[in-house]
Amino acid sequence: MLLKTFGWSFAITAVGLAVAVLYGGWEAFGIVAILSILEISLSFDNAVVNAGILKKMNAFWQKIFLTVGVLIAVFGMRLVFPVVIVAVTAKKSPIDAVNLALTDKDQYQQLVTDAHPAIAAFGGMFLLMIFLDFIFEDRDIQWLRWIERPLAKLGKVDMLAVCIALIVLLITSFTFATHAHQHGGAHADKAQTVLISGIAGLITYMVVGGLSGYFEDKLEEEEEREHEEEEEAARTGKKRSAVVLAGQAAFFMFLYLEVLDASFSFDGVIGAFAITNDIVLMALGLGIGAMYVRSLTVYLVRQGTLDDYVYLEHGAHYAIGALAVILMVTIQYQINEVITGLVGVVLIAWSFWSSVRRNKALAEAEGKATGSDEKTEISSGV
Repeated sequence: MLLKTFGWSFAITAVGLAVAVLYGGWEAFGIVAILSILEISLSFDNAVVNAGILKKMNAFWQKIFLTVGVLIAVFGMRLVFPVVIVAVTAKKSPIDAVNLALTDKDQYQQLVTDAHPAIAAFGGMFLLMIFLDFIFEDRDIQWLRWIERPLAKLGKVDMLAVCIALIVLLITSFTFATHAHQHGGAHADKAQTVLISGIAGLITYMVVGGLSGYFEDKLEEEEEREHEEEEEAARTGKKRSAVVLAGQAAFFMFLYLEVLDASFSFDGVIGAFAITNDIVLMALGLGIGAMYVRSLTVYLVRQGTLDDYVYLEHGAHYAIGALAVILMVTIQYQINEVITGLVGVVLIAWSFWSSVRRNKALAEAEGKATGSDEKTEISSGV
């Protein structure tokens, strides 16, 4: 099971590290290895959240996620995305941006750093909306009840998540964005840029998330209808019609996953510049890390880990909320990537530990109930 799920990740790791040695020697090998670990640590919460969505998709779309999705994640976000940033912000053609990345790495890093406020605002708003929609939803299983129970009641107010996100964006635009961090320690007023980028992130979430949610609801309706038709067919012997909306639902959930992964990759791409400004080594290291995140997502789904450890998804969403806040703060202040990674790891580890304690308590309660039943049977038999 482990080899089947992580086999491609192991193979890509071997190939990527070999290419790094051929490209830049053992120093490049070390850089790629560090970048891979950085990407995995920063994106572990991404894997947990992805697993919660991916488990609703069939085996075919899970394979698409591991093949086409990996190409988008590795080549799109880890290689093409930094080039697109430079091309757009510096008003250069993609060819000139690639040439700049390969020939003038310092200027390339400067342009990407200067574009960070726009990136952070877009990604921060997208991730913030994911967290707010989760925390305002009334759930049967609650982790931190003293927080989640009152927020679930507040969540009954229409568009509350959007209102809070817009308030956060306005506050960020008129505080952090007015002294946005730029290359070389300089600061600039990026209020308008942050405001526009944040609104773009909000719109992207509402469109993609809304479409995926719409088709997911349609799929659930069709599955209920299919179940009723199965029962009818069992009684009458008639053939039932097949569900036809699964493909549409799966496609939009896949699209949602890719946008979600893109938002998670922002901090990894930006953080990678603290280690190297070589776009080749960056693509190799972050690409290897992205493969493990993909494989880990599928592993969590196939093992049913989220069903066994019910608070993991909660911890991952709290990590998303923390990452959204961190992205907004980094518009003005630099925050070490180690801190960013540790916040997510600590929250997920805490939720895992809480899940283990819950399972243990349930098992003990079930054991006591079984024991009392046995005593009752024995006493009645006497």
